[in-house]
Amino acid sequence: MLFEFSSRTRKILSGTIANVLEWYDFAIYGILAITIAPLFFPSDNEVTSLIATFGVFAAGFMMRPLGGLVLGHVADKLGRSKALTLSVALMAVPTTLIAILPTYQSIGLGAPLLLTLARLLQGLSVGGAYTGSVTFLVENAPKGSRALSCCWSLVGSIVGLLLGSAIAAVIAGMLTPEQMATWGWRLPFAFGIVLAVVGIYLRRSDETGEGEKPDAAHSQGDDAPIVVAVTNHGYDMLRVFGINVLNGVGFYIPFVYLTTYLVKYNQLPERYALDINTLTLVVLSFLIPLFAYLSDRIGRRPVMLAGATGMLFLSYPLFWLLHHPSYTLVILGQLGFAVVMACFLGGLPAAMAEMFPRHVRMTAYSVAFNIPIAVFGGTTPLVATYLIGYTHYDLAPAFYAMAAALVTLGTILTMRETFHRPLR
Repeated sequence: MLFEFSSRTRKILSGTIANVLEWYDFAIYGILAITIAPLFFPSDNEVTSLIATFGVFAAGFMMRPLGGLVLGHVADKLGRSKALTLSVALMAVPTTLIAILPTYQSIGLGAPLLLTLARLLQGLSVGGAYTGSVTFLVENAPKGSRALSCCWSLVGSIVGLLLGSAIAAVIAGMLTPEQMATWGWRLPFAFGIVLAVVGIYLRRSDETGEGEKPDAAHSQGDDAPIVVAVTNHGYDMLRVFGINVLNGVGFYIPFVYLTTYLVKYNQLPERYALDINTLTLVVLSFLIPLFAYLSDRIGRRPVMLAGATGMLFLSYPLFWLLHHPSYTLVILGQLGFAVVMACFLGGLPAAMAEMFPRHVRMTAYSVAFNIPIAVFGGTTPLVATYLIGYTHYDLAPAFYAMAAALVTLGTILTMRETFHRPLR
């Protein structure tokens, strides 16, 4: 039971449970894109069908800035827990819809339209879940361990991805391709409904009130938090934007898009591609706390710089490994991405939350974070598929990752080091 946990453990569970649900539901679509594509976007050209499917994936991401604005306002005005509980509840509706949605063959154009609507609702919910949980955890962290405390929010997101990948792998292994295409793809979405019920229960069971509302001394009157954030902290919001160019591209290429890449361009069976993705997500979830701990000891900037530099110089050789016929080399390639991104991500959530004062932290962080994730993360599978189709070069996505790393490296160099400073 929740009341048996220590106060700190309860806060971590309360702060991360939303992300497990949000990212399970949000990512399962990307993981099963190659199965879903012909069901909702039938076409004689497989690439066209796949691009349309990833287009809807991107559309969901475009709702994230709006979700971050709305839920950030709720969090900064009414409290962190209310915003987190609301985000979990919002996710339950589109999850249920996708699980029972008829396909194009049944209702024609209504199917892709309803699928797009469900993805938009998911994007609205996700826009405040991750940043809300990071804000909640960093404000309740013990002295000297803010990165380690709030990295569990990111780990919760990865656990959601991991659950999606693992459950999809189990189902794909148990069913024939025909069964998977007919009804098996619905099962992972249906399981998300169970996670929603658990998530709402755990959020409502959290009775802690610490770190809930902004201090009266910092109140900005009736001004909307977004107005105060842009007016007084616009440059730091731009820094968060630049940092997350790599976060979007560098995360969604190896941990969402690569399942499709390995099946389509390296001819791996889908169940093997899902197994490899599951393995690397497990490794990533163990490595992130280690790099978060390191950033609490030596600083955010050096750890993040090392990860971004690794992505700049290693993306091409790692993609070469991923395109190799040897399963061992494919696994090494994706594990390489896991190590590099864990280094970059370990101190990132704390570094972004530490840039802003408490009374606008959630709003400023959410909006500045979600815009680049929507623009670059949500479109990454679409851009990667287009680049390969346009250049006829299967390693083309590596250059996109390298460009993102270059932008983020320049941004990190403009950051102030905040790991040793008290929260404002």
